[in-house]
Amino acid sequence: MDYRKTNAPQNTETRNVMKLAEPVGNVYEMVRIISKRANQLSVEMKQDLDTKLQEFASYTDNLEEVFENHEQIEISRFYEKLPKPALIALQDWKEGEIYYRNPVKEKEQF
Repeated sequence: MDYRKTNAPQNTETRNVMKLAEPVGNVYEMVRIISKRANQLSVEMKQDLDTKLQEFASYTDNLEEVFENHEQIEISRFYEKLPKPALIALQDWKEGEIYYRNPVKEKEQF
């Protein structure tokens, strides 16, 4: 999933938690699933940002380079404007794009 092309809202909205939890039947399990997905997205976004900013890494302190690095500033602004990982994960949940399984429930079925 490409988090840059998500249709997640930029800010939080009031949602019916009970309706969101219907697929699993448990609010706490839904929160756990969404939080794990948000952590995955957060790590992915951080690694992506680090690799892009690594191109601009300077190992010598030069005052002119600090003020002239507009590309680095634009990359940082782009990532700041993205929705937060929790909002992206919640949107994925609403669209049914998160795969999850509970081994305990699977064991009980057999």
